[in-house]
Amino acid sequence: MTSPFRNLPSVSRLLAHRRIRPLASRMASDSVAEVIRQQLEEARRAIAAGHECPPTETLVESVLARAELLLQPTLRPVINATGVIIHTNLGRAPLSPEAIAAMEAASRGYSNLEFDLPEGERGDRLAHLEALLCQITGAEAAMAVNNNAGAAHLALTALAKEREVIISRGQAVEIGGGFRIPEVMRQSGARLVEVGTTNRTYLSDYQQAITDDTAALMRVHASNFRIIGFVESPPVEDLARLAHEHGLLLLDDLGSGCLIDTNQFGLAAEPTVQESVAANADLTMFSGDKLLGGPQAGIIVGRQELVAHLRRHPLTRALRMDKGSVAALAATAIHYVRDEALEKIPVWRMISMPLTTIERRARRWARAIGAPARSVHGRSMVGGGSLPEEGLPTRVIAIPAHDGRSVTELAQRLRLGQQPVIGRIEHDQLLLDPRTVAPEDDTTLVEAVTAALGR
Repeated sequence: MTSPFRNLPSVSRLLAHRRIRPLASRMASDSVAEVIRQQLEEARRAIAAGHECPPTETLVESVLARAELLLQPTLRPVINATGVIIHTNLGRAPLSPEAIAAMEAASRGYSNLEFDLPEGERGDRLAHLEALLCQITGAEAAMAVNNNAGAAHLALTALAKEREVIISRGQAVEIGGGFRIPEVMRQSGARLVEVGTTNRTYLSDYQQAITDDTAALMRVHASNFRIIGFVESPPVEDLARLAHEHGLLLLDDLGSGCLIDTNQFGLAAEPTVQESVAANADLTMFSGDKLLGGPQAGIIVGRQELVAHLRRHPLTRALRMDKGSVAALAATAIHYVRDEALEKIPVWRMISMPLTTIERRARRWARAIGAPARSVHGRSMVGGGSLPEEGLPTRVIAIPAHDGRSVTELAQRLRLGQQPVIGRIEHDQLLLDPRTVAPEDDTTLVEAVTAALGR
């Protein structure tokens, strides 16, 4: 009996197929051959599982489809109509046009990333950021690495390795992707000492835990959850005072990187970087791509001698930012220096967007889409581990199941369209929030929804 495996064509035979040969103009020959080998291996597994050997034309179709997928980038722009302003799964903070232009300028050719133009010798990439970051935060010194988890890891490794760091039990949190603050601290070599309870920690709890082996007290902002009711935690000023009375450091991990008073928008007060610096925290760490509104980065500001020590640490090189991110962060910081963050930085433009503006856009969407779309009251969320459970009043487009299509199917059709649109489902309705959609994308969104409805 002939083995079904013998009916599979060879790699060379498929390479010579009239429909596969044109791939050589779009892909390297080795890549085409590898795609064929992968498809043949998949066919062998199917045969081993009891399936028949696929016809050659079927294999050709599969090879062409596999090659097409390989040639299309999987990272694509989407329209965020969820109403979640800092959406971690959708790339967090969108950048300002100025930040994008700065990235392009730094990436198009060569730059003075690490070259001192006046002196004509090697420079420091962090020099492009320090003065700006100090200006907007009030700190003595500043630096940045590739993300805030890296910033915390660097500070703990360089300043508290094999020593104790005291933290409130209620702040030993888990952040996105399953990463936990206690595990990050342990990886740094610091020994975690938890004090207090989940909901109440007093200054005396920290004081009683201090030993000769203590290096620092640490405050971690509970960015993605909130405990309400019977709660207590000491102000950062008191923690700084206690730390300094005992010759210790206070490390303040703020997370969101807020520089603007959020009360003015009807939101709860988010701790600001300036407040942490003014309260005498020795080092304050925060993200670049949350409420700061810039690229992914972990920013560290604080005392001159401590920042200088971190900059010399070998781990700093492993965590350094690339030239595009340096350029984008500098451009974002300039918006704050110019006092134009609310107008220029997309995150703050969305947060401060007047409800009347959102209402007008929602009505236009509803008219253009037609029934069953209608404009209803809703709430936008800040998201991204910032201001947990805090929302802003908005108007959204609500679309129920229609013409035999479920809400889940409609959401999927929008995601899989030529221009993916991401909404959210609540109460068996698809909701689309104008607050998180750039006005220049309004027409594209309406066309995508109309197509998904089968119009």
